[in-house]
Amino acid sequence: MTVPDVLPHADAVQTALEAADLTVYLGGTPTEAGWTPPDHFAVLYPDPGMAVRESLADARTDFDATMQITCVGGSAERALWVAGRVRQALAGPLIVEDRSCWPPEDLGGPPVARDDDVTPPVWFVPVQYRICSTPG
Repeated sequence: MTVPDVLPHADAVQTALEAADLTVYLGGTPTEAGWTPPDHFAVLYPDPGMAVRESLADARTDFDATMQITCVGGSAERALWVAGRVRQALAGPLIVEDRSCWPPEDLGGPPVARDDDVTPPVWFVPVQYRICSTPG
């Protein structure tokens, strides 16, 4: 029995977003001195997911996770543009080796907001997706 892992699923989401021509950071933005954020980008925050029972036999081979993609831009319009690109990128099933993936389920997010804690200020909107797979 193979227990599913979050990392290949997070990699699949990142690959899909990068294929949509987005700059993607995992778990946060760079922290080096002098780093300047691009005009628009996405930050992927995966939760660890759950190995879910496929049957009463207690084989935990199905996978269920929520992944937040924070869409960031130099303006509210740019942040919403990133959110639209994310939605397009995650419209179909993901590709994870030895897994059959459901199309990601769009769970939405809150309204766009401005972050004045960074210089220059940026606008952001976090969107969440449910990611599920079964053995391939």
